[in-house]
Amino acid sequence: MNKKWWKEAVVYQIYPRSFKDSNGDGIGDIRGIIEKIDYLDELGVDAVWLNPVYQSPNDDNGYDISDYKAIMDEFGTMEDLEELMDLLHERDIKLIMDLVINHSSDEHQWFEESRKSKTNPYRDYYVWKDGKEDNPPNNWQSFFGGPAWEYDEQTEQYYLHLFSRKQPDLNWENPAVREEIYDLINWWLEKGIDGFRLDVINLISKDQRFLDGKAPGLTGHEYFANGPRVHEFIQTMAAKTYGNYDAMTVGETPFVDKDEALKFVASDRKEFSMIIPFEHLELDRKNGWEKISDWKLTELKKLMTDWQYKLQENDGWISLYFCNHDQPRIVSRYGDDGKYRKESAKMLATMLHTLRGTPFIYQGEEIGMKNINFDSLTDFDDIETRGYIKSAQKSGELNSAEILEIANYRSRDNARTPMPWNDSDYAGFSEAKPWLKLNSSYSEINVEQDLKSSDSVFKYYQKLIALRKEYPVFAYGEYKLILPDSENIYAYLREGKDNNLLVLLNFSDQLSNFDLTKEDELNSVVQAELILTNYSTPVEFSIQGELKPYEARVYIY
Repeated sequence: MNKKWWKEAVVYQIYPRSFKDSNGDGIGDIRGIIEKIDYLDELGVDAVWLNPVYQSPNDDNGYDISDYKAIMDEFGTMEDLEELMDLLHERDIKLIMDLVINHSSDEHQWFEESRKSKTNPYRDYYVWKDGKEDNPPNNWQSFFGGPAWEYDEQTEQYYLHLFSRKQPDLNWENPAVREEIYDLINWWLEKGIDGFRLDVINLISKDQRFLDGKAPGLTGHEYFANGPRVHEFIQTMAAKTYGNYDAMTVGETPFVDKDEALKFVASDRKEFSMIIPFEHLELDRKNGWEKISDWKLTELKKLMTDWQYKLQENDGWISLYFCNHDQPRIVSRYGDDGKYRKESAKMLATMLHTLRGTPFIYQGEEIGMKNINFDSLTDFDDIETRGYIKSAQKSGELNSAEILEIANYRSRDNARTPMPWNDSDYAGFSEAKPWLKLNSSYSEINVEQDLKSSDSVFKYYQKLIALRKEYPVFAYGEYKLILPDSENIYAYLREGKDNNLLVLLNFSDQLSNFDLTKEDELNSVVQAELILTNYSTPVEFSIQGELKPYEARVYIY
């Protein structure tokens, strides 16, 4: 068994802008995180993933970096970050930095030089092309809506930006760019950080023919996602940087299925520790952004199972997550954010922490935070949401109320509302009005409340994390699906060296019956210990029975 610290870890993701404000300007900062280190320690997590804190003009909340070796003024100083790292390390908590190297900010010195002239030494640090008869070089679309090309009058060429026009794509075909990136990665590793989450890293290799896109979905993605040299680039980067450290690397990879995923994470390929998949969070958005789709549990089970089998058969690893800074709150999507909020939040957490992979907790998920409801289309801050609102208004197919309903369900702002620490003014996040509207539920859903309550979502997460540390089967056991056809219950086994787990999850707000008599592995089991449930009444092991609404049970035998 190929044991690694990052396979056994539980990772907590912090969105610094919204975690804790220490200086009363309404914006979360590094010293705010320092104030809450004991909270992270109490939860029991092993690593912290920090969203970008580098110098940035904040067109896309820090994912547009203008200086990779400096800290954003709003967040503090390099000394603050070093202190945070040291304090985390004192508690045996690793620090994972978010690294954005597909693109930079247009205010980065490299781009400022690049756009000066066609002969500037930095010109080829970015992707510049002539247009076609007053049109962009091709029909590629940006993730944020509109063309992926911006015309620059000074040099009369277009530059590529797969995201905002203020996020020009770096030209990885240029060896000088790659050397600059190796340098900055090693600079951070020498500082003592423990790894990286690499933003949209599978977009770094573009098909150099720059042909018009024809595949369904985001126009052009067949030419800019998983491009011809992507694995060459990543393998060389790993060999020259983080491959020489005991580092955790998490590749964010849109447009990657389970087969493609193996190329990034199979242990013999030496690219990444794990990737961030997307398919399991697209079931309620089969029609893109425009409509909320119905989905079936059998779809989710098949998808998760296909990934689990493929990766365990090929010694590959994966990150397990439902929430992050780019995803709305999962309890409002796959759970019930009303009557059964606590039960469904715990049930969904049970699923993530009992599958094969490394679980990620996004700030607020551990107290069962739910989506916010904005009253107006002008309330949204997220650049992606604003782009979709503009495009929906332009098409005229939906009225304002319909657009608002979808935006409230889909927006990344749902994840970015300030962390509610208590029920005081501004939820204990700040002494001033926060940069983004607070979730109105903060008076009932907050950290202080959860820490006081014995059956809170927080206390449940503590138990989950403690069990994962106690029993290696959580990290290393083989996964096996059972009850594949049930539309209410997700059930599976984890088969380990010393113990086995039986996991039963009810994804329904109804009582749901289960019958395990046809499962050969369980017929010989006489005694199994219930080590976790999200209901107060313990239930003895039985081969047949029923689960309460959103009930979760984990048995060990």
